[in-house]
Amino acid sequence: MKVVCGLGNPGAGYADTRHNVGWWVLDETREAFGFPAFRRDGPVRWSDGRVGTHDVLLIKPLTYMNRSGAALAPLIRREDFDVTGDLLVVVDDAALAVGRMRIRPGGSNGGHNGLRSVEASLRTREYARLRIGVGSQPPGEDLADWVLSPMPREEEDIVRARMPIAVDVVRVWIAEGVEAAARVAGSRAATSEEEPE
Repeated sequence: MKVVCGLGNPGAGYADTRHNVGWWVLDETREAFGFPAFRRDGPVRWSDGRVGTHDVLLIKPLTYMNRSGAALAPLIRREDFDVTGDLLVVVDDAALAVGRMRIRPGGSNGGHNGLRSVEASLRTREYARLRIGVGSQPPGEDLADWVLSPMPREEEDIVRARMPIAVDVVRVWIAEGVEAAARVAGSRAATSEEEPE
């Protein structure tokens, strides 16, 4: 089974904020894959289905960003689940230009509280993560306030327009892994109107 986890915060007040871009990707992915509507089960909303030969589970933690890892902790108790190959976490990134994407097989949390929580719960940094750029905060503005604020319409339009690319990256990760997905992200970015990083 492949698990794709989008990080975000529950509640209508957070729905359009930069910190919820991971949920935007999961919503687009669920629709593109033809999976059923998200259902709630304890600390997560989830949807599942088949993509090619793989069972796929989409997860949105409802534990708030700083405790995202709590929703994933049960995975490490499954004998048939390999965190390094079966988990993809989708997250916003204030160090990337708006709409830019980067997928890596592991690495540091980069100061992101959601990734820090995931890392603590899974007790490893070796899991794939797809970062979606939301742009850096203006000088003097607090990072927490920045990521919890809504995007201006023109920036949201950039990110929303790139959602099909994100879905393709997820699809290729499921079928072929991180390296192939990174090639897709890189080639698609090169042929779209990317903001400079």
